[in-house]
Amino acid sequence: MDKKLSKDAYGGVAGKDYVPYVSSGSKSGGNVAVLIIGIVLAALFAASTAYSGMKSGLTVAAGIPGSIIGSAFIAAFAKQKGILGKNLVQGMSSGGESVASGIIFVLPAVLLIGSKVSFLEGFVVGIGGVLFGIGAAALVHNYLIVEEHGKLMYPESMAISETLVASEGAGESMKYMGIGFGIGGIITVVTGSFLNVANNVISYVNETFYKWKLEVEVSPLLLGIGFIVGLEVSVAMFAGSILANFGIMPLIGYFAGFGREGANVWNNPNVAINAMLVKNIAGSYVKYIGAGMMLSGGLIGAIKLIPTIISSIKETLNAKPAAGADSSSVGKIILLSGIVIAFVAGFVVSGGNVMMAVAASILSVFLSLLFVIVSGRLTGTIGTSNLPVSGMTIASLVLVTLLFVVMGWVSPENNRSLLLFGTFIVTAIAMAGGYAQSQKVTFIIGGSKNEMQRYFTIAGIVGVAVVVGTILLLSSQLSMTGDNVPFALPQANLMATLTAGIMSGELPWVMIIVGAVMGVVLFLLKLPVMTVAIGFYLPISTTSIILIGALVRMFVEKTCKSEAEKEVKVSNGISLSSGLVAGGSIIGLVGIILQVTDVIKGAGPSGFAASNGMAFVLLAGLLIATIIPIINSKVKNGQQ
Repeated sequence: MDKKLSKDAYGGVAGKDYVPYVSSGSKSGGNVAVLIIGIVLAALFAASTAYSGMKSGLTVAAGIPGSIIGSAFIAAFAKQKGILGKNLVQGMSSGGESVASGIIFVLPAVLLIGSKVSFLEGFVVGIGGVLFGIGAAALVHNYLIVEEHGKLMYPESMAISETLVASEGAGESMKYMGIGFGIGGIITVVTGSFLNVANNVISYVNETFYKWKLEVEVSPLLLGIGFIVGLEVSVAMFAGSILANFGIMPLIGYFAGFGREGANVWNNPNVAINAMLVKNIAGSYVKYIGAGMMLSGGLIGAIKLIPTIISSIKETLNAKPAAGADSSSVGKIILLSGIVIAFVAGFVVSGGNVMMAVAASILSVFLSLLFVIVSGRLTGTIGTSNLPVSGMTIASLVLVTLLFVVMGWVSPENNRSLLLFGTFIVTAIAMAGGYAQSQKVTFIIGGSKNEMQRYFTIAGIVGVAVVVGTILLLSSQLSMTGDNVPFALPQANLMATLTAGIMSGELPWVMIIVGAVMGVVLFLLKLPVMTVAIGFYLPISTTSIILIGALVRMFVEKTCKSEAEKEVKVSNGISLSSGLVAGGSIIGLVGIILQVTDVIKGAGPSGFAASNGMAFVLLAGLLIATIIPIINSKVKNGQQ
């Protein structure tokens, strides 16, 4: 077989006439070894994505790193399964990541409103979302994958397919991922996420006439995310932080100085308006303006999806049913199981309120079905990394919240139930995107649709257990408030603010509306509203290091003398960055487990180790250790 995809893989022929890369022999790539490898990677990427996503507000697709790591493991333990086994492993990696990319947007909000959630509740709701998302997406498989071949390009699916076909180069990619994991692990061990013996935050705060804050968190995982997402996204996020910290914050601080004696912060009676510090302005005012921006960004995104929703439903209804031996009732069984579990979960989380269980479950299932179809189609256009999960979730959650308000279910306990219904919806949406992407790879490579469906479902179930467990493990840190919280949780904070505010009637509407208007202005200027809004909401320490990661990528690209050299170095840089993300998140999570269980008790850095100077030393070390291996990458002979 030639080590490249045919031109037909990208279109030019009808989907039913496409000849896949593996066109003869068995379509099965699975066995016990492949399943075990897939489960391990699904758990790894679920935990890594949950940790890094809650910290940065961004998630990184697992398909390509999953295919690279999977290629190495398949070569070692299941070589006879070849590329079809590698495909199943990358699909399971994506399944674990997709679960995390959905659940972390909503479930932590339960903790943020002061409530608790049990593992059983989170697990049942998550499983319902996984099964419904996969089952509903399976109904439109033939339309999305076969009939639209060459029309829906599935850019990330094609990149994963190319990676699998060229998997003899996995050793090189694994080397750079290993380097990144080592760098990320070492720096994470010495900082607050683990031993806490060295300061890793460069911080400058001005509390005088012009109040501002500039910070940089020396975080390998955030630097890696910046390299992967690139300059455009990173600059947009950092622009939001600049606006928040050097525009809105000083302005509020200036006018607050004229506040009369006895006037206190609206949600903190212990702080006088005219004595607010930067952290008070950020937590009580700037945060809610940012929430308004994200709300408008999500709603604008949902409104822009209306034509896609209409066309997707219309095309789906007109699509021909799948035919052939590879078509079975497995998808329908999964969908039915998802619906049944959704209603069971509805009764579990509704606290005995039968009307709430039935009404909210019906609405949640309907909204999920609507956006699952959209999610599958959008994945074919922009890939899962850019999937507007937040926007679709916000639109859904607003509608479910209105149902609760109309029915009079407005207590904090009802809000908890509402957010659990939202968790079902967001999980279904995220899983549908990951499933469609993995099935497109299967179609291109030539594997079994039903086999991928089964393995992806198993990965989703494993992912739910890992993500819910991770959230509960970190619950004490996730519910922390104030300055320099360990996890920013921008999306979950928005969901908590929005639902609790609407239901209690205590939402600071002036600030929300100001943020929403700013979001509309960004939209009219054709700027990425949600990206800028997340940057506005996130600590500047987070967006600044993400920007530095993107600048490292730009520097690497500028040093290249040819396109071939740039392709090799950027590819190796992405592999190394994936290692940084994995190392920083996994080692950080292990450190927190050890701290929670009192195995390690870091007293905190002191002397020079606690200074900005120490953080600058760590930053310099991180940049040097990251840049040098990438710059020293060599173009192999014969590579064009």
